Order: sequence, then C-alpha cells, then structure tokens
Amino acid sequence: MALGDLGAHIIKVERSGSGDDTRGWGPPFDANGESAYFLSTNRNKLSLAADFRSAHDVALLLELIAGADIVIDNFFPGALARYGLDPDLLLAQNARLIWCTISGFGATSLRPGYDFVLQAESGWMAITGEPEGAPMKTGVAWVDLMTGKDAAIAVLGALAGRDRLTTPEDRRIHVTLRASALAGLANVAQNALVSGRDARRWGNAHANLVPYQLFAAADRPFVLAVGADSQWPPAARALGLDALAADPALATNAGRVAHRDRVVAAIATAVVQRPAADWIAALDSAGVPCGLVRGVQEALTEAIDQGEASPRTGIAPQGHGRVRYEPPRLDAHGALIRNHHWSAFHHVPILPQRLA
Repeated sequence: MALGDLGAHIIKVERSGSGDDTRGWGPPFDANGESAYFLSTNRNKLSLAADFRSAHDVALLLELIAGADIVIDNFFPGALARYGLDPDLLLAQNARLIWCTISGFGATSLRPGYDFVLQAESGWMAITGEPEGAPMKTGVAWVDLMTGKDAAIAVLGALAGRDRLTTPEDRRIHVTLRASALAGLANVAQNALVSGRDARRWGNAHANLVPYQLFAAADRPFVLAVGADSQWPPAARALGLDALAADPALATNAGRVAHRDRVVAAIATAVVQRPAADWIAALDSAGVPCGLVRGVQEALTEAIDQGEASPRTGIAPQGHGRVRYEPPRLDAHGALIRNHHWSAFHHVPILPQRLA
C-alpha cells in the first residue's frame, strides 16, 4: 500500500475463491461485505484472482512479471518454483526486475510468520504491559506494519539504484518479520546490548526518562513527556511543584531517574486534584509535551472532519502519497488484467482527492 500511495501500479494476486485471508477477518464488515481489516491496507491496488495449478494463469503471471519493475511475495521457500514461478530464474531472465520476499524467519525457514508470534519471540511482549502483569502484545499488528515499511524502503532503495545492481542476487531482497521486530526494539535493545541486562516492563513509564509516563487527573488520564532537562523546571512549576523545580538533585534526567519514586509520587499527588484539561492547559503554556489519553473514535474525529480518514480507504497518506483507488473486491479487475494487462489501470476510476 505504501508503494501504491506513492504512485506505483499494484496488481494484488490472490487465490481464486477465497482471496486474501484478511478479507474474512471480521467483524466489522462494511456494507459491501469487506472486512475493516482488509480495507485498512489494500487501497491503490487492483485485484487478480489466480490459480497456480492452472497453466493459463501461470502463463498470465509470467507475462505480468516480465513487464513488472517489482514483485513482492510472501511464500515459503521453493513454493513458487514448484509452479514455474522461480524468483531466481525470473531474475536471471529480466535484468530490470527487483524481487522482494517477505517471510517470518528468513529465506530457509518453513515456520509461518504471524505478528503475534514474532511479538512474543522478539521480546516485545516481555517489555509491554504493567511491571507485575502478564506479557502483553501491542494493540495493532506492529511487527507486520514495520516489516511492510521496511520492505517498501528496501524496494525503493533498490529501484533508485537499479542501474548499479548488476547480478540477480543484487536484485533479490529478503525482509523478515524477525529482523524488523528486533530492529524495532531500538533503544530497548541497545540498553540490553550496552548493559548486558535484560529489559523489563515499565507499563506506561519509561526506562530512561523521568517524568515520562501516564498520570491520573481528577477526571481522566493524561501523559507527561519530559524529554529534555530544559523542560523539567517549567513542567514542575506548571504542576505547582516549585520545590522540585528548584531541587539541584533533579536538574538532570539521570538525577530524576535516580529519584524516580519521589518525582512520580509528587506529580501523582498533585495532578489528581484537578481535571486533566487544567493540567494540559498549564503544561502547554509552559511548552511541555503532554496529551490526553483519547479513545480511537475521539482521536479520529479531527481527521474525519478534515477529510483525512475514510471508512473505505482508511487514513490518508502523508507527503506526496495519494489515494487513487478504493480497496478492490476479489478479482474485481481480473477481466481487465487478463484482456489488457498493465493498461488495466487506465480503466479504473480514480477517486477525487477529497475522498482520501
């Protein structure tokens, strides 16, 4: 979808009959029977249903691949070759082709790659949740999303430097959920690498920054995110904690981490006395990062009002990205593709920009 947002012509090849598994991942389903899950990641694509057991369909796919810049697949090792769609052979035949395989655990693994499994095995669940609670996954398939973006970046890098990619191996890209998940641990992984100690769960607090966590006001929770030493004195004063603002032991983040319990307890005692809106106003006036904890519908309200979110096409892309086509019904463009191949894109109505 990221590549399609940037203007790439995408043909999504799905299995005949049932299509992409996520078409059935619901409810909710929209009025057309499409799952919200599928709609969230499938705009700007044409759908072709194909059967690898059909010689006619395999011939069609070979023809499409011969005219393509990029192929992205997520099959097990050797699966495509069994049907005459061997990536290595096709790369050798087409000096302009870039082929990206996305897998769970690498080019030789036969383990299915599912986001939930990778969150468990990569350490994400071990660091998510309350300190004394059970390991917890994130609320979205974050590993899947990161891996998709990593794949898009890798493909764009190869496309930009394609003239320098002189061998089929150069144009063969492998991206894995495992590698993206580990890289996504970022500073948490680096903490463990540097210290030699395992990471722990901090709930809504931060391992390296204080105060940088959730607090309960009189009516609703909000977050306070002091990320720089210069933000600490105005934050403390905005919260009515002048003594803490003036305490030299708390002037640096390292000092506040050392006195985490005292700092957090003082803030918690202060903010529970007034509504969150009062504290947000005071902290905003002081230039201190903060925010209310919103529900998803509340968070989407502004985007919907500004035409940046749609039940059909999701959240509008950033930068030069554009929503051109709604997510397709299964094989919605099969006849066009079979008759016109790549020119099928000229026969698909383009959405008005406002509907992005």
